[in-house]
Amino acid sequence: MVAGTALDREWLTSLYKEFHRRPELSGAEEWTAGRIAEELRRFSDWEVTTGIGGHGITAVLRNGEGPTVLFRADFDGLPVAENTGVDYASTHAQLDAQGQRVPTMHACGHDAHTSSALGAMSIIDASREKWQGTVVFLFQPAEEASIGAHRMVNDGLRTIIPRPDVCLGQHVVPGPAGQVYTAPGPVLTSSTTIEITLFGRGAHASMPHRAVDPVVLAASVVMKLQTVVSRELPPGKFAVVTVASVEAGKANNVIPDSARLALSCRFYEESVRTRAVDAIKRIVRSEAAAAGCEREPEFRFLGLLAATDNDSTAYAVVRPHFDEFFGAQSQEMEPWTASEDFSVIPRAFNAPYLFWTVGITPLKQWRRAEAAERLDIDIPSNHNPGFLPDLSTLPVTTQAAALAVLGCLTHQWPGTPAGWSPATGTEASDIDAAAVRRAKVETSQAD
Repeated sequence: MVAGTALDREWLTSLYKEFHRRPELSGAEEWTAGRIAEELRRFSDWEVTTGIGGHGITAVLRNGEGPTVLFRADFDGLPVAENTGVDYASTHAQLDAQGQRVPTMHACGHDAHTSSALGAMSIIDASREKWQGTVVFLFQPAEEASIGAHRMVNDGLRTIIPRPDVCLGQHVVPGPAGQVYTAPGPVLTSSTTIEITLFGRGAHASMPHRAVDPVVLAASVVMKLQTVVSRELPPGKFAVVTVASVEAGKANNVIPDSARLALSCRFYEESVRTRAVDAIKRIVRSEAAAAGCEREPEFRFLGLLAATDNDSTAYAVVRPHFDEFFGAQSQEMEPWTASEDFSVIPRAFNAPYLFWTVGITPLKQWRRAEAAERLDIDIPSNHNPGFLPDLSTLPVTTQAAALAVLGCLTHQWPGTPAGWSPATGTEASDIDAAAVRRAKVETSQAD
């Protein structure tokens, strides 16, 4: 069906470049959501709902009896200044949560995800005489802030769309352009974001004996936290504990009264995550006590995402279609240390899911770096100012999305679990949305 359906590549490329030029921060994707909704008017028979959990959008096509398959694409950008040199590079900027104007960039490929989803919709829409069932395309905001999927679920997603029998999603990554990677089991880590506030006692910088210096304490905590993975966890278990931000003081002659640390932690197994978090709390509290702090440290958990754990049946259904269509370009996926909120959606429906990746690095660039053994140095990764999908991969991501959806429509899924209803589905984890540093919608067409 995919091979026999024409894809308007000029439209697809133009659409991608348009999204790429104007990335918007998590929670502030007003223009992007409007542009997606405008494009969805091409598909007159699809039931479109906008404004779900902020700027979330769904499009549903019912085409007779059969399975219900959901495909998700995210569309927020990042506060990164683009450095790719292409003529469609972003020069856009927005106000961040602190009221500062920052450059924005699609440094994670969400523009490619969105364009490919719309391209896949065009293939599925044009070939509806060859399949039966229901297809749901879900366009999700605020993935980078880890709150977009939660918000859509908490805003009634389960009552807006039919329950999917299976959920699908994909992500572009550094890799030889056009290679498609799939695997069953855990493929992305869980993510735990922790904000730690250390409370000392301020004083004049010339009188440190009158202070409990939170800067020195923060330095001690940072160094001690390096032992969590190396000394607290079994050597064979994967874990990352990164102190990504340290903030303390604003003047050179003042010892501040507090310091703030932001931690990003990644795991594949929940038992390892629990053990690591317990160790982090114990170390921080002990260091604070040793420093003479009179107030206990505060811990705020700003984001908690489960690991992305692909369903073996969904993999077994989709992988043969990828192998047949892409041939040697269909590869086994190695676990990725990034995290995603995609799985929040299938968990809300108690549905199996599959999440795969597609390589987007120009082949000459990849082979040159590989020959020089400089892949980690010369190949821009997601969130890097130089990250840019090769335009030749847009049809690949589009075809992969369409293939997976159409393949899942031919499979007999178990159906709705006993006792499940929109009111009794798995609830999304509560997240303190106000604590997540997200953008304000304070931009204009003139930016």
